[in-house]
Amino acid sequence: MIGLFTPRYIKNGTEMLHAARKMLSYKRDLLKPEEVQRVEGDIAHLQAALRHRDRPAVEKTSHELDRFFGERFPTPTHPELRENCEVFLVAIVIALGIRTFFLQPFTIPTGSMQPTLNGIKVEATFEMACYGRSYFNIVSKEDDTIISMRDITRLRFFSYAEIQCLKQTFLIPASARAVAERFKLQPGTSFQAGQVVARGYADTGDHVFVNKMAYNFRNPRRGEVFVFSTANILTEENKMNPGGPSQYYIKRLAGLPGDELRVDPPKLFINGKVAHTPAFARVMSGSYDQPNNGYRGYGNGPAYLTDPDSTFRVPEKRYFAMGDNSYNSADSRYWGTVPEENLVGCGLFVYWPFTHHWGLIH
Repeated sequence: MIGLFTPRYIKNGTEMLHAARKMLSYKRDLLKPEEVQRVEGDIAHLQAALRHRDRPAVEKTSHELDRFFGERFPTPTHPELRENCEVFLVAIVIALGIRTFFLQPFTIPTGSMQPTLNGIKVEATFEMACYGRSYFNIVSKEDDTIISMRDITRLRFFSYAEIQCLKQTFLIPASARAVAERFKLQPGTSFQAGQVVARGYADTGDHVFVNKMAYNFRNPRRGEVFVFSTANILTEENKMNPGGPSQYYIKRLAGLPGDELRVDPPKLFINGKVAHTPAFARVMSGSYDQPNNGYRGYGNGPAYLTDPDSTFRVPEKRYFAMGDNSYNSADSRYWGTVPEENLVGCGLFVYWPFTHHWGLIH
């Protein structure tokens, strides 16, 4: 132990001894066998000199070790740049690891889970900051015609409707379906130079963190919000683009394997009893109701649970998904159940925008 009154040469020699041992451990694979042997000998010599308080031997051996490592491993130029690059790369690796195994961000594109979770909303009217509102004013620079409209994602995070024309391309921060409905745009629509194509604002959909670890330690729970892949599910997108990339949907888990479901609007029945969790109760009570928003509890579907007397039993290793905005949700009543292998995780937290939805997802 080094005390307050320990001679300086002992302190310096002890520090050099620790540094030499560390350098030898870190750089052993870069040294030749005879160099490793030399360093080990110098370390042993320095240790003995410190023990016998032999000042000349301590200073000489410390100087030789310092000169040896300085020659073999010179200090790189611009070390601060190298350190910053290393920190940046480590941060990227950690972020990718968290995204892959623990938490993954998702954007809510549609209104099928409203008002629990907001989808992207477009308004044709003439605040982005913390509320996620962005304005757009798309004016055609020349006479042109729309040839296609599709959804695209930039930087795996920002969603846009891409309007491809014969001579130009427009991007609107919303879904292609919402843009088509609100502005009456479709392939074949023509406009003249200087004509407004779309003008208004888009309220971003809720951005959520999804807990990807949860289902590794517990089974999915009835009533929770969950995310799943649409691979091998007959959604409208998959029917229109067979073999295309799968999408991610976020819905509420209404039925577990073995559950028997029935819908007698506005109520949802699970195993013969009215669904009783707070989330189901909110939807059925109509407490979400606002003028013309369509939140009227649960409705019957076109393929499953088609009338108040029909029932559906969820197969093994499958799950039944329903949107809280039931009358405006394409879910398991349309395209069937979700395979167990498609599950991604449960909705955890709305982190953007800072509206009344911000916080834990219920």
